[in-house]
Amino acid sequence: MSDWSDWIGKSETRHDVITAGLLQRFCATIDRPVTDDIPQGLHWCLGLPDMPTAQLAEDGHPAKGGFLPPVPLPRRMWASSEVAFEHPLQLGDAISRVSTVASIEEKSGKSGDLVFVAVDHETRVGDQVAIRERQNIVYREPAVASARAAMISTDPVDLSGWDWQQQIVPSEPLLFRYSALTFNSHRIHYDKPYAMQEEGYPGLVVQGPLMATLLLNLAASELGANKLSSFSFRGQAPAFANAAIYLVGKQDGENITLAVIGSDGKEIMSAQATIEAPRLQTLQ
Repeated sequence: MSDWSDWIGKSETRHDVITAGLLQRFCATIDRPVTDDIPQGLHWCLGLPDMPTAQLAEDGHPAKGGFLPPVPLPRRMWASSEVAFEHPLQLGDAISRVSTVASIEEKSGKSGDLVFVAVDHETRVGDQVAIRERQNIVYREPAVASARAAMISTDPVDLSGWDWQQQIVPSEPLLFRYSALTFNSHRIHYDKPYAMQEEGYPGLVVQGPLMATLLLNLAASELGANKLSSFSFRGQAPAFANAAIYLVGKQDGENITLAVIGSDGKEIMSAQATIEAPRLQTLQ
């Protein structure tokens, strides 16, 4: 077991501004009309790491030794998040994003050694916190062999238990645009030979926060903008470019259950959300 005690509590602060251009590009990426409301999920496009290209690792991530601990395992993925929306963001807001390493945990299982890193993020407007998030990152061992492309099921998927339903086929341009929005240069999202030969996937991997953003957009289309007070998601399995996925949801009072379902009927991502009334006031 490694001693990560020096990394716990390490913090960094990044600054950004919500511009009309960012809002336009975000909405264009997910095919959402542009309105005066700042969509929930846009915060993942703010306060981004900006390490120079020469300092990126082979996989496209920033080389070890920056804000995150230098975990020796090469494969890194965003596993889950828990988000609290405390105040809606507004166009023109100058934000600061304070990130702190909350915990580091080593585990060993059937898939080999794993390291889980939890990071707390606070998106602030002035002295007020607009969004709180606990992000969980998992590091894994190298892929043993390249995976074969999975057969896409032609059988209809049973969505009878879901009130909200939307089918989408994540295309290469969609993945590329979202990587550009989030300044994410991880090669599994745009470099198919690398994704298959080096990381063992059968194709380009759909970004976890992109699927989470699409679920937030589904909720907004049903409930209206900025109605959620909390949102959490957990990746169950990867999704791949050009394979249909189903965005689904249902409401039980103030509780919302959401999911991304693959063409085989299995959950790719599970999510929970809550709505709160009366709606919180915007920041002044």
